[in-house]
Amino acid sequence: MDIEEYKASLHQPKPSPDLNRPLQALWYAAKGNWHKAHELVQDEPDADSAWVHAYLHRVEGDKFNAAYWYNRASRPISSETFNKEWEKIAFNLI
Repeated sequence: MDIEEYKASLHQPKPSPDLNRPLQALWYAAKGNWHKAHELVQDEPDADSAWVHAYLHRVEGDKFNAAYWYNRASRPISSETFNKEWEKIAFNLI
């Protein structure tokens, strides 16, 4: 799957079962289901999940929590628009 196919999948009722948890979480975030997205990554120990987790807390407006998760992901705190950061994460995880 490439980024365009991933973005096109947002028209489907559910994400592809072939997607890993961080990509599923981003998918749900794009669909406006922050809670489902958070549920998918909150207990995952890997850096990709931490990056998505950081993004979710930034969207939520919790800068302190987001900073913690960016650190866990070994990523700088983003100052990009939410859409640009979503695209960047998706592109890097696909």
